Amino acid sequence: MADALPQRMKAAVYHAPHKLEVEQQPLPALGPRDVLVDVSHCGICGTDLHLVLEGMGRPRSIGGHEYSGRIVELGTEVSAWARGDRVVARPGKPPCGRCEFCRVGRTSLCATRDRLGAEAEYQGAFAEYVCVHEEQLYRVPEGLSLRVAALTEPMAVVLHAITLSEIRPRQRALITGAGPIGSFTLAALRARGMDDITVSEPSPVRRALAQRLGATRTVEPEELERPAMPDLVSEDAYHVAFECSGQPAAIQTALAQLERGGRLVLVGTGMKRPKLDHNRVLLNELVLTGAYNYDASGFEDALALLASGKVPADLLLEAEDVPLEGMLAAMERLAAGQLGGKVLVAPSGRRDHARDHRPPA
Repeated sequence: MADALPQRMKAAVYHAPHKLEVEQQPLPALGPRDVLVDVSHCGICGTDLHLVLEGMGRPRSIGGHEYSGRIVELGTEVSAWARGDRVVARPGKPPCGRCEFCRVGRTSLCATRDRLGAEAEYQGAFAEYVCVHEEQLYRVPEGLSLRVAALTEPMAVVLHAITLSEIRPRQRALITGAGPIGSFTLAALRARGMDDITVSEPSPVRRALAQRLGATRTVEPEELERPAMPDLVSEDAYHVAFECSGQPAAIQTALAQLERGGRLVLVGTGMKRPKLDHNRVLLNELVLTGAYNYDASGFEDALALLASGKVPADLLLEAEDVPLEGMLAAMERLAAGQLGGKVLVAPSGRRDHARDHRPPA
């Protein structure tokens, strides 16, 4: 007989900028096609920093969308899943599969996708349990720990950026910003055989991590050359630049590093707007693109890559998980560049997921 579920759970509730409180909340109510997931781990994302530290969050909301766990309860119409199944979940409503974008495989642009800001209304996985619609679920492969599986969502973001970059072997890549998304981009590029990758990052902690992840060169941002005239390119120019910081100065610098015909992929989010040199774009026929969310097969591809052992998850992750009570301090350290790896929150603090903490085979 399955253990009885508690009536209430702990959750980190946002109230105001820099104010998170761990509170007792009722368990989420399930719809007929929902499941209840016992959250093993949930990553802190750059969006979470905007919501909590910059005040973009909705008061009394619960964030967290990079998570893994086990199903502990099923809605009345759920038949494809069972209690005990190990899962990750894609946030937001699934792509419709019918609009003009979905029909050509660009599901990140689905006409029915959630509107901007809907994440502030999301009740997420910075809690012991989370309610998920069954269509959002993906099964965690055997041999892949739940701790590493919590990296699926950000890895899917990175794989989408790489798809849009159209990078090919033997091309040179630049990554600006070596926070978690930048380091994931570096690890994924290396796993795909790219071997000429420069990382620009002001934090020495994050530059050191980039070196361990296999960056060809790490530099401070001011070390990158910015040619004076828009028709000139650097002798050290790059075919592709991945801008992962969301900072205006980094966006402008990344654009100036591109070879003629190069491509700038905007991956990091930020609230301040850059000034772009349109003459440089025009004269060198540069391509700028945003990378929003995932490829159509993004979660499957991310799970397969993590399960393959080709990315060093032990380096991508901070060594210690944090409890709900330690989230705010971890967010502030992340924003200050004091932490290099992905910070995972272990909402329950229970060790009953211990057998899932083994590394991938």
